[in-house]
Amino acid sequence: QVHLVESGGGLVQAGGSLRLSCAASGSIFSINVMGWYRQAPGKPRELVATISNSGNTNYVDSVNGRFTISRDNAKNTVYLQMNSLKPEDTAVYLCTAYTLRPLANYWGQGTSVTVSS
Repeated sequence: QVHLVESGGGLVQAGGSLRLSCAASGSIFSINVMGWYRQAPGKPRELVATISNSGNTNYVDSVNGRFTISRDNAKNTVYLQMNSLKPEDTAVYLCTAYTLRPLANYWGQGTSVTVSS
């Protein structure tokens, strides 16, 4: 089992920045990939960014160049640095972790981000 706890959400003006954190505990040795999704009201959940154990990163086009995902293995924490925020970035941001053995997907409870225009 992997337990994920997000923090760092809040209210920010357009153009501002926020840094989200996701602390992992439990069977962290089994984690292969971690990432961030977001879900805005009335919209489907959207993958924002992922980072593998080897440090490879991927981003959805809409955040490329503005968001940066990183991980601190010593702290078992993944970060999402969000710069140049736009109102359309408003959503609940959820941390996720994928394990291979066993094959599983874990989710945090989410942290809310609101960007005002």
